[in-house]
Amino acid sequence: MSPNEILEWFNQASIDKAWSFAGCKPSDTGKWTHGYHRYPAKFIPQLVERLMDDYITNGTASVNDPFMGCGTTVVSAISRGFRASGTDINKVAHLVTKAKASPIAPDYLEKKVKQFLSGILPSDDEQDIFDRVWVQPHIPKKHLERIDYWFMEEVRDELGRILTLIYDEDDSAVQSFLVVAFSHVLKTCSIWSQSSTKPTRDLKKRPTLPYDAIKRHLFKMLKGNEQFYGVVPSCVKDKPDSFLNIQVRSAERQPVPDDSVDLIVSSSPYVTSYEYADLHQLSTLWLDLADDLKEYKKKFIGTSYKQYEDKTLSSQIASNIVAEMLSKNKKKAKEIEAFFIDMQGVFKESFRILKPGGRCCYVIGNTKLRGVDILNAEAFAESLQHSGFKLDRLIKREIPLKILPQKRDEKTGRFASKDKADSEAYPTEYIVIGLKE
Repeated sequence: MSPNEILEWFNQASIDKAWSFAGCKPSDTGKWTHGYHRYPAKFIPQLVERLMDDYITNGTASVNDPFMGCGTTVVSAISRGFRASGTDINKVAHLVTKAKASPIAPDYLEKKVKQFLSGILPSDDEQDIFDRVWVQPHIPKKHLERIDYWFMEEVRDELGRILTLIYDEDDSAVQSFLVVAFSHVLKTCSIWSQSSTKPTRDLKKRPTLPYDAIKRHLFKMLKGNEQFYGVVPSCVKDKPDSFLNIQVRSAERQPVPDDSVDLIVSSSPYVTSYEYADLHQLSTLWLDLADDLKEYKKKFIGTSYKQYEDKTLSSQIASNIVAEMLSKNKKKAKEIEAFFIDMQGVFKESFRILKPGGRCCYVIGNTKLRGVDILNAEAFAESLQHSGFKLDRLIKREIPLKILPQKRDEKTGRFASKDKADSEAYPTEYIVIGLKE
């Protein structure tokens, strides 16, 4: 298709109500291990399952997600006994996905969790305190200043002791399970504004006590693991490492051979939508996942820190978006250009790893910044063609359940509260499907 034909294809697309999954309750979208950890802009497992139903015809399939995030595609693939692979530059995402995709025998895990909770149980009883062995808090010294910025001293020390006991756990799968629970409760236990996805302090906030927060969440996670364990085939539970292949690396470098994947289902970052490194900085600090947060941020696709001077766009649609933004804001135009250039590399990698007859399914929405229509989906479709794919199918869906700020300020392009904003951020989204012939 020519760029104009692609634009017309999108203009003629109507919303397919069957893909909104409007009847799904939070208990459906958060089933199994999907509720282990908060994560913004994640798509729902029902969408992945529907695509697997449509495009996978064999029981030994391989499924990939180059932007695996919190692991929705990976977990859905594992639940059916498919081989799952993927990447994410975000180290927190890798930790979460690994734990979510690793079923553990429920009775054994419950016993381990109860032992752990008994070890971290705070006590006001003087004799009990005297009898206990003092646990040295594990607090990364190089991040102490930033940790103290976000946490009250007594909360910080209790979290440090909890982390020490987590790292004392010998079973790596159980330790990962506990680490994810720890990561999940950090925001609640901090003075980070609970209603904000941006790093904003709320000095009036009363943080939840760490023991109470992690105990409550661990019991929720135990239920999720038990449900997941019940649906995962025995072959996966017997040899989990043979089915799970995920790594911390760029989406342009997948850990699988040429022509080896049956289906790719992914939702990439949006243009400067979220700074994931900022969003997960509490976990990054406590788990010591980056020496320098600013340098760490530069590796992320969609970040405002990226610009290229030596690479060019293959998509005319993307080039037109950048050109229009140049007249409004040069810096923002360079950020958008870098995003589309990065995505070109990802699409080429998708073509490399897919089997002939395999499909890539990219979930993406359009938005508006500084008055410029950012046609992400149309630019993706054109870039997929340049990477060798045939445009096979376009699905337009409403997103009633996707956890996203729904409004932007028309002038600044920033997300705003519903009562102050005057334009929709992502009222609908597309699934752009490419076929490798």
